[in-house]
Amino acid sequence: MVKFACKKAREIIEELKEYLVDGISTYELELKSIELMKKKKVESAFKGYKGYPANICISVNYEVVHGIPKKGKILKEGDIVSIDVGVKYNGFYGDCADTFPIGKTEVKYIKLIEVARNAFKKSLKAVYSGSKTGNIGYIIENFTKKYGFSVIKEFAGHGIGKNLHLKPEIPNFGEKGKGDILYENQIIAIEPMIAEGTGEIEILQDGWTAVTKDRKFSAHYENCVLIKKDGCEVLS
Repeated sequence: MVKFACKKAREIIEELKEYLVDGISTYELELKSIELMKKKKVESAFKGYKGYPANICISVNYEVVHGIPKKGKILKEGDIVSIDVGVKYNGFYGDCADTFPIGKTEVKYIKLIEVARNAFKKSLKAVYSGSKTGNIGYIIENFTKKYGFSVIKEFAGHGIGKNLHLKPEIPNFGEKGKGDILYENQIIAIEPMIAEGTGEIEILQDGWTAVTKDRKFSAHYENCVLIKKDGCEVLS
């Protein structure tokens, strides 16, 4: 069931990215996500979660995570946009995110997106039964730093299943051999959140949107992963 939910969450992101054009509002993307969830027979995992007011999170440029879709927030060429989708299906949750450029975007921002995606891929070497969460964070942070970027330390990945957020936390930094042990058949969401600048964040007055303090751009990538005895399977 988690696998199905994860698959549908990723499908929704892949379909939403086709609408990412200069001039569209993030609220229009929110409406499209509602339509897609209904079509795929899944519910939003985010709507109402701790009071969150929307179905998906859309974070633009220096917004790190939890950006609320709004009619007045219009995407323009040169922006980068993170779409975070969580869904519920038959009591089980799936969660994933990706970041995309709008039209012609500066090379450094394309690199930022690529590093976030590749940090996730590199981290999979540390995902197997008996490994520890610190091994994952160590790979993500060191890979990110190699390109001159920073990891966001205030937010982390997480376990997932019958709840959207379960233990253990999966930080994007850590030490080898430290942290919580990973177990076979556990499902975790690994989500590198990285920034062009220092990586320090603050929360806006809406109580949700996390932005970089220095207002430098940020990228976010997330997939759910099933832990196996000697490796893992990416579910989304």
